[in-house]
Amino acid sequence: MIIEKITIKLTVFVFLLLSFNPLAYSEQLVDKQTLMVYIPSVFIALVLPFLLFTIHRLRRSRKQLRVSEHRLKSTVEGSGDTLWDWNIGSGEVLRINDKYMMDRNTQTDFPPNRSLIHPNDISSVELLLKQHFAEQTAFFEASYRIKDSFDRWRWVLDRGKIIEKDASLNPLRMTGTVRDITLLKSTEARLNLFAKCVESLTDALAIYDKNFNLVDLNPSFLSQFGGNRENYLNKPFTLQGYEESYIEEIKNTVRRTEHWQQEVKLRNSDRKVLPIEISIDEIKNEYNQICNYVVVFSDLTERKKAESQLHNLSNRDRTTGLPNRNLFFTDLKKLAKQDDHHALLVFDLDNFKKINDSLGHQLGDSLLAKLAMRLNKLTREKDVFYRLGGDEFALVMSGTNDIHTITRMAKQFLAAIATPFKMAGHELVITSSLGIVLFPEDGNTPELLLKNADTAMYHAKKKGNSYLFFNDTMNRQAVKRLQIENLMRFGLKEDHFEVYYQPKMNIRTGKFTGMEALVRFITPKKGIISPGVFIPIAEETGQIIEIGEVVLNKACRDVKEWLDAGLFNGRVAVNLSAKQFSLPDLTTRIDVILQKNALPSYFLELEITEGTVMDDPQDAISIMRSLSARGIHLAMDDFGTGYSSLAYLKQFPLNTLKVDKAFIDDMENERGRNMVDSIVTIAHNLDLHVVAEGVEEAQQIAILEQLNCETMQGYYYSKPLSKTEFTAFLQKQLNESAPSLIHQA
Repeated sequence: MIIEKITIKLTVFVFLLLSFNPLAYSEQLVDKQTLMVYIPSVFIALVLPFLLFTIHRLRRSRKQLRVSEHRLKSTVEGSGDTLWDWNIGSGEVLRINDKYMMDRNTQTDFPPNRSLIHPNDISSVELLLKQHFAEQTAFFEASYRIKDSFDRWRWVLDRGKIIEKDASLNPLRMTGTVRDITLLKSTEARLNLFAKCVESLTDALAIYDKNFNLVDLNPSFLSQFGGNRENYLNKPFTLQGYEESYIEEIKNTVRRTEHWQQEVKLRNSDRKVLPIEISIDEIKNEYNQICNYVVVFSDLTERKKAESQLHNLSNRDRTTGLPNRNLFFTDLKKLAKQDDHHALLVFDLDNFKKINDSLGHQLGDSLLAKLAMRLNKLTREKDVFYRLGGDEFALVMSGTNDIHTITRMAKQFLAAIATPFKMAGHELVITSSLGIVLFPEDGNTPELLLKNADTAMYHAKKKGNSYLFFNDTMNRQAVKRLQIENLMRFGLKEDHFEVYYQPKMNIRTGKFTGMEALVRFITPKKGIISPGVFIPIAEETGQIIEIGEVVLNKACRDVKEWLDAGLFNGRVAVNLSAKQFSLPDLTTRIDVILQKNALPSYFLELEITEGTVMDDPQDAISIMRSLSARGIHLAMDDFGTGYSSLAYLKQFPLNTLKVDKAFIDDMENERGRNMVDSIVTIAHNLDLHVVAEGVEEAQQIAILEQLNCETMQGYYYSKPLSKTEFTAFLQKQLNESAPSLIHQA
């Protein structure tokens, strides 16, 4: 800074000195000779420092330029890029940091170093360069392969721009950079390969973001499930036909374990349900953070077919097509692990060896195949029929120890076996005997069950063409149930089914509000048979439909008589069994009974159990709406003992909710009381009337009144009454209420 100030002052002084005219003032100041000596000395003294300073600044600038050039060179070398400067007119190309050892001589080729560029890339490089020369692009940019000093092909990204033109706007000079992108191209090639693999996958694949929103999918996904790609993008992960709670469970499992895999059932683009195995994996970024989820949908249809074929080869009998002895033991072991009841029926054919010996094994095999087809048609959907070998067969009835169901199947089998077979001009008649065992009563292993069934079959053969339970107790029960079945058949014919009525009382006022019709089976010789005994058998045999109609008809008839006599003005509740409820013409049957007895539908209430309506909720809603539209009141019986959903409950056109006796009995503890409180609250929130059934103690009434339950029925107030008894009950109620009615009038 000091030198610069001195220089400025000297410059000003020299300027003034040069402006001075010595001749004009020579006489006053100095003579001419003295002045000529003085001026050079002054000039040297003043100009020399300026020249020295200029030289100093020039040297400093050159030093800074060298430093800048060094930094630029270091930066270029550090970047790995090659800088080039192309004199287009002379063809000279200057390169800095040239790792490819390209030709530095003057070149007339276009583009430069044409001989080093891969033959397949020359045309594209040439085209891009011409487009830039024609000012069609702001920059020249080309990716191509070039041969390095080791005769290896390297991918480079060549970028440049014209920086100088002549007066005619022809390009004179162009500069740019060359970058090695071999590794990038290799990575890009890998990514392209992976992308093509994903696109060519036969499995449907979808990629979701960290929030499980779809970001991409492959063509197989659209082929599998149909639709357009745009319709799926940005949509949340879901599985058609599965509830949202299940989807959330899947997401939580993946977040917790990083993987989820399971087989589900999904509809394809043709609306066909297919077995699909879904596999979900999480993808993390370089910071170990979840960024995506990959979901693969694998169609298992063909695999299932192949597995089924292999399974059939090893587990199917070739003659009959039935599961063989090997599969019998495998399946029975699985059933033995279940906490359930099962039945096993084992039989062989009497004198089948004579048929084989006299008519040949080929006809014998044909007979076995026809027999298998005939018997297989009789089995329930969940039953499995096996050929154990030779002429020995077995039927496994899973999920039941019901004597009636088992004996009915045994009788059907024996009848079907005894029906003649017409084969090759012969009418063949065969018989059989069945041994029956129950799990776990008669054994808890397949081997023991089969042994005991064979024992029972051996004893059955002594009687001929019959069945026998291994357990004597079961035999006695079977006989008893068959007797009840016959009694019911006779009782329907001879009108042995009566209707009793149990009153419903208002808890707060103690007044009579209605009644429930209950069936009683009264036989001349056996007396009253408990509903708990005959109703399950009636349900099994289907006789419950006829019994239900008898009860409904008699209840409507009796109520009409009481209405006409002025004894009654409420509703009678009649139970509908599950089999009645599933009748396709249920509403028509009810209409006929109401019209037959001239009873308005207002006076009828139908009670349907929770389990019945939940077998098929949508169908139940349709039936119930049809009944409700006729003015018939509907009540849900035994509420809380089944598995109803509140979502469905609010859709059912109900008027009344009945609290099951089991909950009433449990009200002595706080948990049971809270349960009844919850049921009553739910009913009131749905604007439903509540009836507590099975009330037997005063303490229960006090609790129910506290919980705002409106109506009760049970032995505390009255047992079920016959028609005669109930008529007297109604007369008494009328007499007790008469004074209050007169007073009100």
